[in-house]
Amino acid sequence: MADVVRVGARVEELLGALKSGGFGPAADAAEELVGLLVGMYGDGLAQIMAVLADQPGGTAMIDALADDPLVESLLLLHGLHPLDVDARIQRALDRVRPYLGSHAGGVEYLGVDESGVARLKLEGSCHGCPSSTVTVELAITGAVQEAAPEVTDVVVEGMTAAPEPAL
Repeated sequence: MADVVRVGARVEELLGALKSGGFGPAADAAEELVGLLVGMYGDGLAQIMAVLADQPGGTAMIDALADDPLVESLLLLHGLHPLDVDARIQRALDRVRPYLGSHAGGVEYLGVDESGVARLKLEGSCHGCPSSTVTVELAITGAVQEAAPEVTDVVVEGMTAAPEPAL
């Protein structure tokens, strides 16, 4: 199964190489070709979602599709995910909460502000494990960014800095 983020980055890399390599019209044509293909597949995916939505049990099928990481990333890419940003972030946090409970307590989702910043508040703290602060923040940030790529930043309130090393 393809990693959509990795493939997308590679497409951008190849288009950049064409542009910087002096291929002028070919680079422009390649960029247009990629845009047309992505648009066509997005339109097809939108049609599939519309047909499913009209079928008995279609909502359950759409939910099942959105639970698949590859399909979910494509739905996000084309703005077709059935869940809004708040629901996707809550679902992502539910997935990391068991891990957080053993290291930092819980996390409360405060919302996404008008500039696209997701705000969360850590409930509890880890004592005696200096690297846990970074680990917890990475787990939370990664989960939110994966679930809601449209978020511009993730701010976790209540994170305590790891202690400075002794001299």
